[in-house]
Amino acid sequence: MKELVEVIAKALVDHPDEVVVTEKKEGKNIRIQLHVAPSDMGKVIGKQGRIAKAIRSVVKAASSKEDLRVDVDID
Repeated sequence: MKELVEVIAKALVDHPDEVVVTEKKEGKNIRIQLHVAPSDMGKVIGKQGRIAKAIRSVVKAASSKEDLRVDVDID
């Protein structure tokens, strides 16, 4: 899941070298934290959070095959 979020985020931002994705596993729960440059924050969140919601939806669909619960936090 970490790689999926990283690929999506790097495609959206102007500074892909500053994208950092960390993953913490806790049983069937996975917490993914996405860090981007402050100037790219708006591009990752989108108007009214639409892009962030779309990223979470894609990750949720990918994780449902593996019976995992994934939370994506954007910092």
